[in-house]
Amino acid sequence: MLSYQHAYHAGNLADVWKHALLASMLARLADKPKPLSYIETHAGRGLYALDGPEAARTGEAAAGILRPGVADWFATDHPYARALAATRAVHGPAAYPGSPQIAAALLRPDDTIHLAELHPAERAALTDTIGRRATIHATDGLALALSLTPPTPRRGMMLIDPSWEVKSDYDRMPALVAQVHRRWNVGVIALWYPVLADARHRAMLDALAAHALPGFAVHEVRFPPARRGHGMTGAGLAMVNAPFGVDAEAARLKGLFATL
Repeated sequence: MLSYQHAYHAGNLADVWKHALLASMLARLADKPKPLSYIETHAGRGLYALDGPEAARTGEAAAGILRPGVADWFATDHPYARALAATRAVHGPAAYPGSPQIAAALLRPDDTIHLAELHPAERAALTDTIGRRATIHATDGLALALSLTPPTPRRGMMLIDPSWEVKSDYDRMPALVAQVHRRWNVGVIALWYPVLADARHRAMLDALAAHALPGFAVHEVRFPPARRGHGMTGAGLAMVNAPFGVDAEAARLKGLFATL
């Protein structure tokens, strides 16, 4: 959706969950010496200001990464904490990295980054932030997911993270994930989704499970609404070929989220 701008939601609890696990997966993949590919279907601008008017308007960052104690969940050597520190060292203490910036912070010079973003203003900001480090595609992210797979290098991962503003996204994702896996059977595929009051994600997960993809796993957390009337009360990641150790990190985070 060209109307969606993540600046209003950056640093919320769903971001903490998604970005902590993304950073963990990227760091584990980068532990091996061979180069890898990272593909993201809905990149956004990649860098956000948590002291900006958008964050102040929603209060989601204040209820998320800025909530007292949440940043302490991550030791200084945790990949998420390292990405936060690297971003703030360059852009200031109120900066928050989106997933493209996390990838740029954690991956190596010989790793390849492909990012799709259709929104012109978001894409321009993304180009300013990490344009020299990544190939940025002005195209539909789901089409890119298919056109780039299998990528070169063949090792790597894909993050699928649509806005979910269109209900048909829930119907499209199972077949897309299965098709990407058929083309790229060694790739790590991570699908982020919101948990809403009407539980519309459940049919999607059932359809994904029916594809019997290898190493398929689903991890979810619940959290308090960021503000009164806010419909998102949790978030999930459905994963194929997740790196070893990610299940343990997801379980650790789930326990921490349960304390909120």
